[in-house]
Amino acid sequence: MFTPKIPPPDTAPTPGTSLVPPLTGLVHPSACTCHHTPAAPTAPVPAPAAPPNRPAVQFTPGSLIVAAAGGTAVVLVVGTVLVSMLLATAITAASVAVCAVVLRSLLNRPNNR
Repeated sequence: MFTPKIPPPDTAPTPGTSLVPPLTGLVHPSACTCHHTPAAPTAPVPAPAAPPNRPAVQFTPGSLIVAAAGGTAVVLVVGTVLVSMLLATAITAASVAVCAVVLRSLLNRPNNR
């Protein structure tokens, strides 16, 4: 059940062949009826040269300190946001629990008001 389903070697296409057979025997009429010689093929356009190698990024001691301070600031801000969201969830849960206790006490003893 967990083994891969690979086609047998005799039906699998080889990398150099195409699954679509080539069209043979089709002759298209020329677009014009004049009898002129076909234009000579143009030379292929050469590929653009590769861009020059970029120099490696070099960090100075000042930039390392700035990067470390920025990373610390990001961690502190994200931590503060997550802790405040957790606190808001805890306060909401506590208030819902208090409301449930009050409603339960009101609904269970209607004669003791």
